Amino acid sequence: MKTAISVSKEDYLKAVLEAESEGQIVISATLAHWLGVSPPAVSMAVRRLKRDGYLEVKPDGVIRLTAKGRQTAHRTALRHHLIERMLSEMFGMPWYEVHDEAERLEHAVSPAFEARLLERLGAQGLCPHGNAVLPENPARRAKRGLRTLAESAEDAEYTVTSLYERDPRLLRFLHETGIEPGGTVRVLKRNYDQTLSIETPTGSFALGAPAAEKVWVRPRSQNGAGRTKRRG
Repeated sequence: MKTAISVSKEDYLKAVLEAESEGQIVISATLAHWLGVSPPAVSMAVRRLKRDGYLEVKPDGVIRLTAKGRQTAHRTALRHHLIERMLSEMFGMPWYEVHDEAERLEHAVSPAFEARLLERLGAQGLCPHGNAVLPENPARRAKRGLRTLAESAEDAEYTVTSLYERDPRLLRFLHETGIEPGGTVRVLKRNYDQTLSIETPTGSFALGAPAAEKVWVRPRSQNGAGRTKRRG
């Protein structure tokens, strides 16, 4: 009987898959940053995953998933996606809280429960952060007319399409500033210090470049796109 892959291994494999889907070249430092673990821990995990046939490491240090590793990683990513949607759509959990909860629960989903979730929710929908099962790379998003808020123009209004979801502090910060998937944001001014002066339904704020780079938006149509109204 085969030993089930450990939770930590699933996390590593999913991180490689997500980074690849975003167009990143994955090396050990990428995984250390994404998973918040030390470089020695990453090196040990990568050696074990390579030994067990889940990863291959190129001579230049680039880490790739094998077919076996990709299959396992995609199953974990799908479970995470389904749990986020379940928590949001079925239980009403706020969108800025579901990611961490799904990180904990994704490893405990049985094949039978996963099948029920797929039957109920489907695999093609978007998660509460506006992302599919795997995030798109920037080039593909650009082809669809999307841009990051950091690339926005002054005195223009945008619809938020998706958010980087792996930073819980960022998600709560964006929520507090009124930035949420499907919501609107008006860029008032691009400031000298690389911050943006923005207006959302919550009010007016200064948004730094690190946060603005994690928010994907679409320019609103000139027809019927009025100024964002503040909550009174």
